Amino acid sequence: MNRPSDIPDTQRRQMLLGAAVAGLAPLLLSACGNAAGDRQAGSQGTAPASTASTAPVARRRLGPIEVFPIGLGVQWNPGKGTDVANDLYSSSTDRAAGIALIRRAVDLGVTLFDTAEVYGPFFSEALLGEALQGVRDKVVVATKFGFDVDPDTGERRGSTNSRPEHIRKVVEAQLRRLRTDRIDLLYQHRVDPNVPIEDVAGTMKDLAAEGKVLHYGLSEPGLQTIRRAHAVHPVAAIQNEFSMLWRGPETSVLPLCEELGIGFVPWSPLGMGFLAGMVNARTHFGEGDFRAAVPRFASEALAQNIVLARLVQEWALRKSVTPAQLALAWLCTVKPWIVPIPGTTNIVHLQQNVAAASVSFTDAELAELNAALQAIHIEGERLPPPVLNATGVEAPAKR
Repeated sequence: MNRPSDIPDTQRRQMLLGAAVAGLAPLLLSACGNAAGDRQAGSQGTAPASTASTAPVARRRLGPIEVFPIGLGVQWNPGKGTDVANDLYSSSTDRAAGIALIRRAVDLGVTLFDTAEVYGPFFSEALLGEALQGVRDKVVVATKFGFDVDPDTGERRGSTNSRPEHIRKVVEAQLRRLRTDRIDLLYQHRVDPNVPIEDVAGTMKDLAAEGKVLHYGLSEPGLQTIRRAHAVHPVAAIQNEFSMLWRGPETSVLPLCEELGIGFVPWSPLGMGFLAGMVNARTHFGEGDFRAAVPRFASEALAQNIVLARLVQEWALRKSVTPAQLALAWLCTVKPWIVPIPGTTNIVHLQQNVAAASVSFTDAELAELNAALQAIHIEGERLPPPVLNATGVEAPAKR
């Protein structure tokens, strides 16, 4: 048997990612940061009179795409029982309620809806496609490919697959599930360490010429992979984890996006529910809750990190908004081309999240809040090791 040191780096990555895909991890490899524990009354916090403005909300640009400042992540998976839909954090709804929530989001002005092939697999795409019938031309549909999922059966075969012929099969199946003739924004869900990004971007360029994929993006890629992809066919958006709880993109990814004119979509903008006021120092994450495997939510780390949640709650009270609204509004201040995509199974929380687009800060408030955030150290990695090892990957060189 090979020792870990005997295994080539590429093979080791594949093994780790395969282990992640086989368990709960693939469900998180996404853009969507669903609000956890939605069934708990008042879990996103309550607020007195909101200070959100009633003025019309300006659209934002993700590269060439114009959207409402807050999107909706649709990351649901089949639960036990007929038509039950679960998120990753012990919250559930049913298919009819999920469709109603998506349609309510459209009514509220949301235009960016984000999902992926692997959510289910196929479950979330099919539900979103059904929900958007009659309003498809009013919205931007984003989905993802990149894992080795059988396009016909949904079987997870482990690891990644971004071979051009596989991408084409996946896109045809996605168009059918989404009940549409084009995908507005298609992400490579994770970089495939066996496929040059030039081959992936070239396939996106061909699909764009055919009118099947209008724009494309990358999720959690390496920096040089972004540059190489953009040189073949313009990248519209990068989708990485980003929130008050995880600010890693500020150091390198965001400056690169600004340089190249690429939009940015934060997944898990509410820190897996942490920033929405749904976690305290004694919270226990039960079976089936992804956070049970996340190092920053381990009991010792959580006891230290809770200082951030308290800061958010203090500022939410000061601004007369919910903690979730404060966290989303802060993200929108970082760059004018950032569009977070919180997910939820609760219509009240959806309405609160959308209203965050109207929350504003004075320059003095923002300076004070940013200084307080900068002073807080977050303990623990943001993801379990197999999942974390699939982020920041550089695609192999084109030969």
